[in-house]
Amino acid sequence: MQEYERLKELVESAAEDVAKAEGGNKAAGTRVRKIMQDIKNCAQEIRKKILEVRSSEVS
Repeated sequence: MQEYERLKELVESAAEDVAKAEGGNKAAGTRVRKIMQDIKNCAQEIRKKILEVRSSEVS
């Protein structure tokens, strides 16, 4: 599933900035918050796709 691969890439891309944000880097914290919003949106798309698949199987 393409959306799931994107989700994994987003999580991996945040790892370095998370470490920097923990060290007090405010710019990294801003980048992490943006990536987390993207992760949320991507996860929502995955939920929708899964529900569509489930609905089409039931019908």
